[in-house]
Amino acid sequence: MARSKTEFVGVIGLGNMGGGIARNLISAGHHVLVWDIADEAMNKFSRKATLSEPREMVARCSIIFLVVPGTAEIERILNGRKGVLSQSRRGLIIYDLTTSDPVRTKKLARRAKARNVDYLDAGMTGGATGADNGTLKLMIGGNKRAFNRSRPVLDAFTTELYHLGPSGSGHSMKLIFNLVVHTNFLVICEAGLMAEKAGIPLANMIEVINAGNARNYASERRFPDHILSGTWDARSRIYNLNKDVGMAVEMAKNLGLPVEIGGSTHKYIAQAIKAGMSEDDFSLLYKEFHNLAKKIR
Repeated sequence: MARSKTEFVGVIGLGNMGGGIARNLISAGHHVLVWDIADEAMNKFSRKATLSEPREMVARCSIIFLVVPGTAEIERILNGRKGVLSQSRRGLIIYDLTTSDPVRTKKLARRAKARNVDYLDAGMTGGATGADNGTLKLMIGGNKRAFNRSRPVLDAFTTELYHLGPSGSGHSMKLIFNLVVHTNFLVICEAGLMAEKAGIPLANMIEVINAGNARNYASERRFPDHILSGTWDARSRIYNLNKDVGMAVEMAKNLGLPVEIGGSTHKYIAQAIKAGMSEDDFSLLYKEFHNLAKKIR
């Protein structure tokens, strides 16, 4: 069946990521229904989209995007007599855009399938800036036919799409991806402190690293944009890093694989949580890196 150029689309969760996704879907001409537990987030869309509780979206939307912190929040949205799955109809596609445990994701996908709903897990990369600019990249697991049917809608807020296999593949890849990203960030933090202690300005160290094979996203963007700039605004909480890296470490253990380097990364982040930094922007890890290191030795 040919699909129209515009769709009725739901977005649940209007934070740094969901808000940008919703705005790009609106700009693309889709009929967008939105919901968030925070009235302040909802009020920003009162004139741009239809405010609708999740269970009410099911009757109107062909696709619903879940952009909430993790699986626990998703289960609350899906479960119960008033949950999305109990109200669902054949042909609905749900995209789980969280960073979540692939094992729990697979269970949710099986439950959705029993209701004739396609549940796809889609890890995101690009951050809040990518969500704002419509340049996110998605790592997707789940039914490929459903993925192909939904591509025209995904195009509104993405530039690259990677369908990686069956349910759980997207979230597995996202955990692996984040393990690499956050480990790289902490390596540059450690190197920065070494440079400054040796009398080399941090900006000079970043310049040299970016001129050669040591460069990575942390050196090319995170440090120049959010640390050297003095803004400390990477727009993600240390809580999120702790959750994501912790799940990646657990995934490796469940696969029977050593995770020494990733485990070390998690120790630093977990120590920051113990120090009361859970809600702080993760760029601030650089300021506290030396103190964190002393406490975990």
